[in-house]
Amino acid sequence: MSLLELLSIPGVGPKKAKLFYEKLGIKDIKELEEAAKKGMLAGLPGVGTKTEEKILKGISLWRKSRERRSLGRILPLAQEIIARLSESPHVKKISAAGSLRRMKDTVKDLDILVVSTEPMDIMERFVSLPLVMEVLGMGPTKSSILTKDAFQIDLRVVPEESFGAALQYFTGSKNHNIHLRQIALKKGLKVSEYGVFKENDEKIAGYTEEEVYNVLGLPWIPPELREDRGEIEAAFEGRLPKLVELSDIKGDLHIHSKWSDGVHTIEEIVQKAVERGYEYIAITDHSKTLSVARGLDEERLLKQIEEIKKLQERYPKIKILAGVEVDILQDGTLDLPDEILSRLDIVIASVHSAFNMPQEEMTRRICKALSNPYVDILGHPTGRLIEERDGYQVDIMAIIQKAKEENVGLEINAYPQRLDLNDINAKIAKEMGVKLVINTDAHAWGQLEFMLFGVATARRGWLEKEDVINTWDFEKLLNWLRT
Repeated sequence: MSLLELLSIPGVGPKKAKLFYEKLGIKDIKELEEAAKKGMLAGLPGVGTKTEEKILKGISLWRKSRERRSLGRILPLAQEIIARLSESPHVKKISAAGSLRRMKDTVKDLDILVVSTEPMDIMERFVSLPLVMEVLGMGPTKSSILTKDAFQIDLRVVPEESFGAALQYFTGSKNHNIHLRQIALKKGLKVSEYGVFKENDEKIAGYTEEEVYNVLGLPWIPPELREDRGEIEAAFEGRLPKLVELSDIKGDLHIHSKWSDGVHTIEEIVQKAVERGYEYIAITDHSKTLSVARGLDEERLLKQIEEIKKLQERYPKIKILAGVEVDILQDGTLDLPDEILSRLDIVIASVHSAFNMPQEEMTRRICKALSNPYVDILGHPTGRLIEERDGYQVDIMAIIQKAKEENVGLEINAYPQRLDLNDINAKIAKEMGVKLVINTDAHAWGQLEFMLFGVATARRGWLEKEDVINTWDFEKLLNWLRT
């Protein structure tokens, strides 16, 4: 590690890193942690006990991020590797497995399975990829590498007749697989990565995943559900959800433009949304308190509404909603007056400040905001940033209950560092009858692609099309927003 890596710690900028080095000789994260634990940082210019605590918490988060990486970082990496390996004429089948295939919000390591007529050729290609820092092992059936940022990837070559069984086995989860093995034992069967076998070792399934599940008396279960959270029981009883699909999404209701901290003009965003085939979008720039994001005050917001009206006339094929992401202030009031909010098509309320409030106060703050008659959606409800910070302390059950009472939608923010609500809370919200919305929170048009991460989270939360308001047609959405 080097002095530069100190900048990886939340709360440590270039000035503080320089200060710690010059005053205490701190050169790496280990030395920083030791100094903070001994209380040696507090008392330095601009550093108090709260800063010291924040740095220790930041180091803890940094360690967690080294253990698990965000889905948003690993999925593109996996897609790149699979594309490179698929260039080989010897690849017959290839797929990612593990927690990535289950689309968990974080991934510890990556498993890739392949059927190849020339195993050593594919292994050579794998260990020669430009991203490789170290080859941990290489053989005809398994090779392991570390990437340049110390992330482990395993490649396994499996027989074609066992590909389905191997894919099921290595996709997991561990608890899901244990449950399946228990079912198999009761039927006098054995399930492994090689297939499903009778007691006399006769192989009866393994070519496809569907075979593996069917021989156990089950329909195929989508990977996102395989966490042993009731999906096996639901499969037996014929009540697996018909999970929401990316193709079901008819619009994105949380997008930032150049008016605040976005990169593109509203017209440029509209053009990209039309290209995506969306029926509607909402422009929801920040409100005035978030000055760092050039938040809109009342006057600028009214001007933006007028611009949107003019653009609507020029782009009749898509509905453009005028909205705002309004700040929830510390006392639970909103950053803009009701008179202004009443003129908007959609209002998203979000917390962007004072994250360290006690749970009871934060919960009361958010619940008060949800009581405002003009609030339609609670944005990124827990405020977490994966690999950067935990969410604020909040009673999420109380928030979900309040959302139900006020008919407010809860957002699954698809921004890869957020994925907030997470899958577990999204499932709870669905079960309590609360509607959800999958938004990208895009600040540039390329980020509209993040929708797939939000849909994956929704699928892990057992959400169906009807549970997600931006799968609805425009008239139904508009009726909901007006109630």
